[in-house]
Amino acid sequence: MSRAKRLMKELQAVRDDPAANITLEFISESDIHRLKGSFLGPPETPYQGGRFIIDIEVPMEYPFKPPKMKFDTKVYHPNISSVTGAICLDILKNAWSPVITLKSALISLQALLQSPEPNDPQDAEVAQHYLRDKESFSKTAALWTRLYASSNGGSGAPVEKEVDEARLYGIDPNLVKEFESQGFDKVKIVEVLRRLGIKSLDPTDNATINRIVEELLK
Repeated sequence: MSRAKRLMKELQAVRDDPAANITLEFISESDIHRLKGSFLGPPETPYQGGRFIIDIEVPMEYPFKPPKMKFDTKVYHPNISSVTGAICLDILKNAWSPVITLKSALISLQALLQSPEPNDPQDAEVAQHYLRDKESFSKTAALWTRLYASSNGGSGAPVEKEVDEARLYGIDPNLVKEFESQGFDKVKIVEVLRRLGIKSLDPTDNATINRIVEELLK
């Protein structure tokens, strides 16, 4: 079966199953190697209530080579880059099989949101947050869902300005205020704390405090 026939068959299968709440469409009818897919965030997770858009690039060798997929919707998850949307999932790499469809790949991404694998991360900073404080991680992930994946949040651009940037990355706002009181710029404080992977801090941990200050002074 040719790639074009295979893709048309897969699109029709998605359209024939509206109960799955999965969408799959060509970006342009004249270019069948680029598609957009979407699915709902799994219930009882920080991603509930969001719809996540996936950019899909289908190679000429499909289905014998896997599609390239990335999240267009910003998402806070250990296995998804919070910057680029790149995904760490074995079925999109060495575990791909020609029997896997784009729909089943989207379902696998939906399952990935439900069951993170922080020990095999795409985003090491987010994975550390998950391992260190799962409750705080969940609050940050839910905030990102509201900002970027909900019908009210859309792309998140207008809403993001109203949200404390520290909260976007699960950083204790009081920690940021402490360094602000020392005259440091808030944007740089958040950038340094993110780079160092620090979300909160024991006020008696002088070694870490000194390390942060050294980075802020650079």
